[in-house]
Amino acid sequence: MPNTLTILSLLLLIGRISLSISLRPPPLLSPEKEPCHRPSPPNTLLRSDQLTVLINGYSESRIPLLRSLAAAYSASPTVAAVLVLWGNPSTPSQTLAFLSHNLSASASAAPISLLRQPSPSLNLRFLPRPSSIPTRAVLICDDDVEIDPKSLDFAFKVWAKNPNRLVGFFARSHDIDLSRRGEWIYTVHPDKYSIMLTKIMIAKTENLYNYSCRGGQEMAEARTVVDRMRNCEDILMNFVVAEEEKAGPVLVGGERVRDWGDARNEAGEEREVGLSSRRRDHRKRRGECIREFHRIFGRMPLRYSYGKVVDSVGEQGLCDKGGKLVFCDQQV
Repeated sequence: MPNTLTILSLLLLIGRISLSISLRPPPLLSPEKEPCHRPSPPNTLLRSDQLTVLINGYSESRIPLLRSLAAAYSASPTVAAVLVLWGNPSTPSQTLAFLSHNLSASASAAPISLLRQPSPSLNLRFLPRPSSIPTRAVLICDDDVEIDPKSLDFAFKVWAKNPNRLVGFFARSHDIDLSRRGEWIYTVHPDKYSIMLTKIMIAKTENLYNYSCRGGQEMAEARTVVDRMRNCEDILMNFVVAEEEKAGPVLVGGERVRDWGDARNEAGEEREVGLSSRRRDHRKRRGECIREFHRIFGRMPLRYSYGKVVDSVGEQGLCDKGGKLVFCDQQV
């Protein structure tokens, strides 16, 4: 029969093991072996009252901002789960293990998980991931765009009424440049748009399957263009959805949607600017993508949309109230 000292030693050893396990950072999610595998029957178990947030992460210098954004999404009642897709292959494993632990610890209502992508391919942000996405809708976003809860909830409600279209806050357009032999170009129009950017965009989960798992040789070649250009995955997604739905995207207005990666931020901001600001030929390269996709598919599926959906219509004139210049219908 063991004596009291032996029993006490065993209890202390078990306590140390338990403490060690509890302090160990949660493991990183592994890439799914069959990301295109469909449950049978499909979509029957997917939730429609919330969405899953897919944050594309790459820059280690933006990790503090990423943590803040992920925690904010986790606290939103609109969000069922947050998945950070880390695409930088040079990031040390120790850094990601620490980040995974911090993300998990900062989760509140919705869980936050970190997945290290097997390659830096931008196509990977659109994998369906059936074991990680429990909802019919996904919010696809970058790690340098901040949105307030009210704007997120409003955008999701707009998507719920337009579930077959892309809904977002940043829009661009395609066009034909008659001065350049009628070439397709990437541009911005003040009164119409045909491309919703993945800076922050809501789509149905089914769109991920259409992008990653279907389309045969045409889609395979188009995804190769994305890898070669290291750009334009959002344009290709707009091609896919417009071809499927025969409709353009929906632009919504937000109260506080901030793009930290925009080069027009105030001087002195210690943020790393985004891809479009780092490359002077960004618009030219994206025009090349549009022309390549048009060549591959043999048609131009992009459709124009007009106008912006806002959550309220109030007077936009400015008045002096209490020494402040505010909207005339705003109470000070």
